[in-house]
Amino acid sequence: MRLLVDGHPSTYPERLADALVVPFEAAGRPAARVSVSDFLRPRSLRLERGREDPDSLLDDWIDVGSLNREVLTRVVDRREYLPSLRDPDTDRATRAGYLDAAPGTVVVLDGTLSIGRGLAVDIAVHLALRPATIHRRTPPDETWAVPAYEQYAREIEGMPDLVVRVDHPDHPALERP
Repeated sequence: MRLLVDGHPSTYPERLADALVVPFEAAGRPAARVSVSDFLRPRSLRLERGREDPDSLLDDWIDVGSLNREVLTRVVDRREYLPSLRDPDTDRATRAGYLDAAPGTVVVLDGTLSIGRGLAVDIAVHLALRPATIHRRTPPDETWAVPAYEQYAREIEGMPDLVVRVDHPDHPALERP
């Protein structure tokens, strides 16, 4: 199984993804924990249209081909996966080696703006925010990205297998499909 936990950075999808590893392993399912941020395209390609281009953020940042090839399909076909490809801070290859994946391994992937991009996942969970909350939680130096998050919310409507409203982090609400 390949599970994606997606949400605005302020929803901390990586925390939920991390929290899912122990229950899967306790149930006898080994988990491979991977982050979309470790499979971003090189900075020169991501920023080709400028540093603050919302369309580029949506379309050009995630290296979908590498993530599918090196993790999501490889774990099924070859029972191994690459835990990371590129360091998002240094923009250099991590030189990580392949890790073995036991039969029944669950890939737990976290990311932002990742649903509907062609990732080979079986289950997609979206941590959703209302537009006003997105505006409020986006840092001032990243307000250029707000249009991308708003467009994304419209584009993926009905796509996630599970939507959790997290406008109030202490009171998450599961939306009915």
